[in-house]
Amino acid sequence: MSFTKKYLNESIDIINKIDDNAVEKAVSILKSTRDNKGRLFIIGSGGGAGHASHACCDFRKICGLESYSPSDNVSELTARVNDEGWDVSYINWMIGSNFNSNDAVLVFSVGGGSEEKNVSMNLVNVIKYAKEIGAKVVGVVGKDGGYTGIMADAAVIIPVVDDSRITPHTEGFQALVWHLFVSHPDLQINKTKWESIK
Repeated sequence: MSFTKKYLNESIDIINKIDDNAVEKAVSILKSTRDNKGRLFIIGSGGGAGHASHACCDFRKICGLESYSPSDNVSELTARVNDEGWDVSYINWMIGSNFNSNDAVLVFSVGGGSEEKNVSMNLVNVIKYAKEIGAKVVGVVGKDGGYTGIMADAAVIIPVVDDSRITPHTEGFQALVWHLFVSHPDLQINKTKWESIK
């Protein structure tokens, strides 16, 4: 079997194993956030930061959900990293944006962060603060979900079907899941461009 066929077959397996109840719970939280005039802060590092930027656009444009990504403002982010440290850069950015209990966080992370292993503490610290103030946390994560999987109000965990391809499958399916979110009839309020052309 070719690598391409194997990779695509693994993707089919993942689709069949994703917990649709977790997806629906996440959609419900995101809808409630919008209905209550809350904002969505989307966070991730590396590929997750790229996803955060794209998803931020989609939630704002397609769903009418006010959304922000701390990693989009490279001047402020690097100033905070330089002056305050990477671990608190995101949460300090969000506190500076009046992050509050009406808001929600959407986390894109392969491992979900780990306080014990000191991994992705920038994400862990946001989740900890969100839980302290009563803001909701949604995650789209891989492996066992890590800290995000434990603490999130809704965590969509991308199943592991091959230990050698955890990262590419997780990051690929994060894009699929957030596009599912913004296409969900409970969230989508505006047509996308090509679907609106007659």
